[in-house]
Amino acid sequence: MSAPDTEIATLAADLPDGAVVTDPAVIEGYRRDAALDPEAGVPRAVVRATGTEDVQTVLRWASAHHVAVVPRGAGSGLAGGANGVDGGIILSTERMRQIRIDTANRTAVVQPGLLNSEVKRAAAEHGLWYPPDPGSVEISSIGGNAATNAGGLCCVKYGVTSDYVLGMEVVLADGTAVRLGGPRLKDVAGLSLTKLFVGSEGILGVITELTLRLIPAQPPASTVVAVFASVEDAADAVVAITAKVRPAMLELMDHATINAVEDYRRMGLDRSAQALLLIQSDAPGAAAEEIAHIVEACEKSGATEVYATDDPEEGAALTAARRLVGLALMQLGTFYLEDVTVPIPDLPALVAGIKRIADDCDVLICVVAHAGDGNTHPVVVFDAEDPDMSERARQAFARVMELAIAMGGTITGEHGVGRLKRDWLPLQLGDDVMALTRRIKDALDPLGILSPGSVLR
Repeated sequence: MSAPDTEIATLAADLPDGAVVTDPAVIEGYRRDAALDPEAGVPRAVVRATGTEDVQTVLRWASAHHVAVVPRGAGSGLAGGANGVDGGIILSTERMRQIRIDTANRTAVVQPGLLNSEVKRAAAEHGLWYPPDPGSVEISSIGGNAATNAGGLCCVKYGVTSDYVLGMEVVLADGTAVRLGGPRLKDVAGLSLTKLFVGSEGILGVITELTLRLIPAQPPASTVVAVFASVEDAADAVVAITAKVRPAMLELMDHATINAVEDYRRMGLDRSAQALLLIQSDAPGAAAEEIAHIVEACEKSGATEVYATDDPEEGAALTAARRLVGLALMQLGTFYLEDVTVPIPDLPALVAGIKRIADDCDVLICVVAHAGDGNTHPVVVFDAEDPDMSERARQAFARVMELAIAMGGTITGEHGVGRLKRDWLPLQLGDDVMALTRRIKDALDPLGILSPGSVLR
């Protein structure tokens, strides 16, 4: 799917000055997301849209010329979903940054280029809170969060992005802009099309505006840190904790992850720990009772040390250490980052299985998890200059996904399928669901121009 320069020039003439970029050096910075897939294609141009009309112009042009278009937010995705396609267009929404807070309805109307953290700060100025809280909160765009249905640290209690998207404007492959949903807490008129586009990873349309539900500001949280002699013991504690309470945060870090964070920045974590749980409770009037249960569950599951605090600054510092994991692990080498999820009772078996895979494939797999909802991030670390190790890493990556599927889990809890996990999707969904997915894709994008090769082969 390529286009002559004269056709790119025609597109540029219909867009604001500077919107279309063809400089190869600039394109290089846009053609991969954070997965750093070496197989990413080389697009013909990057278009930095400023509003819905720009997006419509691009998609009408692309439909007329049968050119691939890959929507891109901040480029923080970890599944290769925003990778370029040879001869195609990268459609960036980074310049679409308007926001409006409606305090009466407790909603925010936002364009997709705003970062998640910027939406949170804008809501906080009015005493409100936008809960979805991915580890990439400071670098991921709200449009990308919606496209992948991002979760994060708080989702164990407060839910994921789809729980807060009330409406949207989305541009279809032919350039038609449609409005779905709106600032209503209850609305069952027609099919639930808003939900269809949340998590669709840019293969059905391009989100150009979101109406988000806000809630009152989060109450102060109490924090527990528990140290364990094994990851399996920590996973057992997660099962025991969640059997009775739903904490506001329940995160797990294994030994390699703890030490990667400490190597990256001194945070005072116990380097000898084989696993660490970071748990928070913000239950109004019941936090003390929840914390007591959490401490007891950790101790009965074999915790070697349990520390509880009501100090907000201490809690924030511990949470900051968890948020450094992504940056810290990047220092270890090339990696494949999974986000497999299983039912919570199966979490101990999953982490044990991941350990066996690491041993069998002779590679390092660091495990960090949003453990409270069974969402693990096994990170396969390897030396890309070593062909044998690279192949063993690929095998481990595949086997972790196959293990999750065999346990009734999923290959992705929040990062999306993208291109890196596409080949395992049929194994999880089966032929009939894959065929139905393809029919929906073909109905909304009959020319196949939106993110070809992502999610579906």
